[in-house]
Amino acid sequence: MKKNTHQFINRELSWLAFNQRVLGEAFDDSLPLLERVKFAAIAAANLDEFLMVRVGGLQLLAAEGSSHTDSAGKTPPQQLAAIGEHVQQLTASLSACFLEQLEPELMRNQIQRLMPAQLDSDQRDQIEELVRDEITAVASPLAMDESFQPPMIANQTLHVAVLLKNSANDTRTRLICIPLAAPLSRFLTISAAAPYSYILLEDVVQEFLGHFLPAEEVIASTPFRILRNADISVREDLAHDLLEQMESLIDARKEGACIRLEVSDQADQQLVDRLADFFDIDHDNIAPSAAPLDLAAWFRLAGLARHEHLQYTSWPPQPSPQFDLSESLFSTIAAGDVLLEHPFDSFDPVVRLLEEAAEDPQVLAIKQTLYRTSAESPIVQALALAAQRGKYVTAIVELKARFDEQRNIEWARDLQHAGVQVMYGVKGLKTHAKMCMIVRRETDGIRRYLHLGTGNYNESTARLYTDISYFTCNRQLGSDVAGVFNAITGFTEPPVLHRVAMSPLSMRDRFTEAINQETARAARGEVAAIRAKLNSLVDEPIIKALYRASAAGVTVDLNVRGICCLRPGVKGLSENIRVVSIVDRFLEHSRIFYFHNGGEPNVFFASADWMPRNLNRRVELLAPVEDPACRDRLVKILDVCLADNVKGHLLAADGSYQRLPADSNDVLSSQQRRYEWAVAQVKAAEQSKPTRFEPHRQPGNS
Repeated sequence: MKKNTHQFINRELSWLAFNQRVLGEAFDDSLPLLERVKFAAIAAANLDEFLMVRVGGLQLLAAEGSSHTDSAGKTPPQQLAAIGEHVQQLTASLSACFLEQLEPELMRNQIQRLMPAQLDSDQRDQIEELVRDEITAVASPLAMDESFQPPMIANQTLHVAVLLKNSANDTRTRLICIPLAAPLSRFLTISAAAPYSYILLEDVVQEFLGHFLPAEEVIASTPFRILRNADISVREDLAHDLLEQMESLIDARKEGACIRLEVSDQADQQLVDRLADFFDIDHDNIAPSAAPLDLAAWFRLAGLARHEHLQYTSWPPQPSPQFDLSESLFSTIAAGDVLLEHPFDSFDPVVRLLEEAAEDPQVLAIKQTLYRTSAESPIVQALALAAQRGKYVTAIVELKARFDEQRNIEWARDLQHAGVQVMYGVKGLKTHAKMCMIVRRETDGIRRYLHLGTGNYNESTARLYTDISYFTCNRQLGSDVAGVFNAITGFTEPPVLHRVAMSPLSMRDRFTEAINQETARAARGEVAAIRAKLNSLVDEPIIKALYRASAAGVTVDLNVRGICCLRPGVKGLSENIRVVSIVDRFLEHSRIFYFHNGGEPNVFFASADWMPRNLNRRVELLAPVEDPACRDRLVKILDVCLADNVKGHLLAADGSYQRLPADSNDVLSSQQRRYEWAVAQVKAAEQSKPTRFEPHRQPGNS
């Protein structure tokens, strides 16, 4: 197929469209108010990471004079220009959402932000005492003077900049800043008539600058925040010790070039100019805001206690009836494969499997990949306990999980101290596969028990992300997964894999072959269909294969949550391709793939998206699901996600998204439906339990 840049949507603009959909939830007045606040905070946090990583990288390329074009035909400068326009619109929309919709609604619900002028005398005395006794003891003014070693201004940290007059007889000015970092609280609660009233730390500091700078003449002050370039590549060939290298990366990220300066839109222009000079940043990258800076901090308000009426009705994860808590999980898995979908199904069986393996004397070894975990991970604790109990435990820890490096370094060392064999993956690749293998001695020999999934081994995010967990002791799958582990830990060529596919070796070929087979069936006039659920679709060869499938008559239905560079619905190119995105209370994170295969469907799940990084530069796993019940559940998940007319957005050929039209007689929210399935499954299991009669015993009788 001849390259045509009009075939592809620019990746960065597609991501910005995704974040606009996230922000759209904050505008949706049908949602509980504090959930809308949460979505606004998420959109703000997402934008920070996008600017630091994606824009930071493009700025470096532009500065180097790169003329390389992306699949949509844009050079780095052209991409930056387009991004700048969309970011400006997004930040203006975010600010308007907060000021014009969320904050007035918060005030109507007696959650109010007060300004210093609104404090009564008692409240003012209370806040001034806090400033005098606590805040000034923690926050120290820093001179921002290039004539000597300037201070390190922390990335993403709120500061108050102050312009001071030198002296009565000196017209020159001095620039200082006051960092407002932890342990200082951004939200200062004050006594008021409303159930929850707060004042922002930056407003308090500006109001009481005299306590920080006595006898100084203040010309102007403003809160500000900077974002630094975080797109720092790890040079594994230049570092003998990867652990030390990652620590250096973390330090380097703190010192990256400033790519964005955020200030109040009321800031004095002279003060803004001084800040721009200090950070060596042009005015195109200065972002004045009418709303408070760093709206991601408002995530804290979303979880306010005693405001449950403004939050989602709780959907507690359901205990899967497929696991009998009175029996060993090994017995259940040996009896048949089990598939769960989190967070609708509880994550507890995953944790319990590791805890049971740590205690079971028949377990000989545990091998597991760890990409991101929670702060006090019970899974990490179970691995440590297993090693202490004399089992052979191997943990493949990914140190290059962006922004989680420091945490991963710390608990990797803890595991090593407990006797776990810790490996740091494969040189040049991120180990992103989600797999655990437990080797157990049984009466009929050695058996491998597997947990394979699409999500991280993190019980916290398992309550927030939709993911697949698959438990099996299938011998062929066990043999394949053992080969994958051995290849990673032994740095050897993996054996021939019969059931699973592994990137960067065979996964792309497996996907391409499956797409091409559907294309060939359609060309012969047979029914052909592809359905997939994934987070991102960026990979050019995969997109081109899907275009060929569409041209041959294959029906292609895709549920792509975030970035999608494929243009659907273009006559002669992609008229048989439909793309739906879902943004809802849980982050859609699972990857599921369906190929019709002449009426005998091939169904897979994977840790990978259709992105070059997943297929070329990461260790990923694609697993088939052949158990009929498990396979049918995956297909049901696909179908309901593609039919969601409450939270579904349809991608148009021009890259825009529109809500799917809702039929008032058939309203379908895919996440609500999937939760209802989990609840119904538990109820059905309870009703099917046999009735048992137990004699009533007298108190005190045994």
